[in-house]
Amino acid sequence: VARSHAEFDVGLIIMDNRFQQFVKQRTVSLGTRKRNGSWVATPVNIAVDDDHAYFRTYSSSGKSKRLRNFAEIEIAPSTVQGRATGPYVSAFARLLTGDESRHAATLLSRKYPFLHGVLVPLFHRMRGQTTEHYRVTTHRES
Repeated sequence: VARSHAEFDVGLIIMDNRFQQFVKQRTVSLGTRKRNGSWVATPVNIAVDDDHAYFRTYSSSGKSKRLRNFAEIEIAPSTVQGRATGPYVSAFARLLTGDESRHAATLLSRKYPFLHGVLVPLFHRMRGQTTEHYRVTTHRES
């Protein structure tokens, strides 16, 4: 059966969307690289939107500091404690600002209404921390 060019492109987009496995996933293991090249895995909540995902952390967290040096990350489905329950997917994280950051916050608070709509922002404010939102993609963004 011959397929049109448009049908073929749509099929490629769907097949290449590695984040679909995380749509219903509550927690993922986020691997970030240290300067010495070793990886550190920490659990984070994730929200998927189309072909990318979002997570948040506070500005002085270890993962935030590591992400300032290396955009390369790995994510895998995990338990709440962060134990990976599936294979890691290589990806890149980019710090968001402005409207993009607000969009990420909205998606996270929709998926986790009490946790990310109330508790996490309150916790960050109480600690005097700035909340950082990151966009996860399968390719490096500028």
